[in-house]
Amino acid sequence: MPCTELLTIPEIMGLDSRRQLVRIPPELDVPLTDRVRRIIDTAAFRRLARISQLGLVSLVYPAAHHTRFEHSLGVYRLALLVIKRLAHDPRFVQQVSPREASLFIVAALLHDLGHWPFCHPIEDLELSEVPRHEELVRCYLETSPLAEVLQEDWQVEPAEVLDLLNGGRRSKTRRLLATMLSGPVDVDKMDYLFRDSLHAGVPYGRNFDQERLLGSLCLNATGDGLGITEKGKTAAEMLLFARYVMFSEVYWHHCVRSATAMFQRAFFLLYRRLDLADLFSYTELPFIEKLRSVAGNSPAGALLEGLFGSKRSLYKRVTQYSFFENREIYQSLARRPYLWLVRCSECLGELCSRELGRALPPHTILIDAPPAKREVEFKVDVFFLKEGVYRPLAQVSPVVRTLAETQFDDYVKRVRIFAHQDVAGSLRNLPQFHDLVEKAITTTPT
Repeated sequence: MPCTELLTIPEIMGLDSRRQLVRIPPELDVPLTDRVRRIIDTAAFRRLARISQLGLVSLVYPAAHHTRFEHSLGVYRLALLVIKRLAHDPRFVQQVSPREASLFIVAALLHDLGHWPFCHPIEDLELSEVPRHEELVRCYLETSPLAEVLQEDWQVEPAEVLDLLNGGRRSKTRRLLATMLSGPVDVDKMDYLFRDSLHAGVPYGRNFDQERLLGSLCLNATGDGLGITEKGKTAAEMLLFARYVMFSEVYWHHCVRSATAMFQRAFFLLYRRLDLADLFSYTELPFIEKLRSVAGNSPAGALLEGLFGSKRSLYKRVTQYSFFENREIYQSLARRPYLWLVRCSECLGELCSRELGRALPPHTILIDAPPAKREVEFKVDVFFLKEGVYRPLAQVSPVVRTLAETQFDDYVKRVRIFAHQDVAGSLRNLPQFHDLVEKAITTTPT
């Protein structure tokens, strides 16, 4: 029998009552209760409506302008569906009270609250002066009307939401709920893969059976994370494959990475001249305007003009390396500190200047490499009802074994060298270019 207490949470009931709804693509109705409205009407949450979900991806996929506000509503809706499903799981019901379930619903709605524009490319630089976006959530939760809404309407404390968003360190139940937000199979991933694919106009992120996957959810063998029943095996395989292809064809598309490399170098050149606490409170357009104003006519200004000016002008790909394309160079550049990559690209620029017989302006060559942080590994238990046993999905799925146990990042995140369009062709035609890259690597001090 389902847990009626969980099913009487107002937002869960709203899935069927259809009294107060907001619609998001693609024709999805999201239930809104009065207490949810009070959250999404705060200034802290409304700012997400002016921060795009994919940022620079829209320079390549022009319809990808959906916002973190839309995505947050999508994650919140999936959180309701997950609770509704798990209300039928005795082990979940034994662990998770209606209050804990309500905390999970709030955390799902607020999981992106700390994001600023172009957050992930900036975080990937791993600059000590730049906080993680999760840290900014604390500011919004504790110094805004949100704290009052959480305490009065939901009877939860901001610190509890923060704990869930940071991995649920307080208890086994909190760790379970945290993995439902950020884990191998989670509400965030299920929404962003589908939604990003929809708005980018590609099919890859929508080719998994979300209904089947939701219907198969259960607890894993240890009870501290989500598992799936045998019936969800194919849907989970397709989710993993969707993630693999979205990274390969959208998030790490070579033109998207060119734009990312340009933006990262511009930010790196400017960040010491910026009030970061103030900047990260901006929405997207004021954020861009501030960067361009501070940059002026500097090299950073030229990079930003190519991204956000009246005419798009992206750097061109000179070459690329991966786990199977010149592995030695790839492994020498992947996951190196950003400052070292800057120095290496400058060294490469000097070497190329000598070969071409003309001086290359600063920041003509950019090295884009996978960051140190890797993607979440896909470790999921599958419950086989007839036998009453759990088995790792990778053990029963050659698809998962290939895509999850073999390092995901090494195959979708290539090292690429980009150059200004005026010189990219000349560099591409240098027969000794790879030798120059190797020399730059060995001569750049660590």
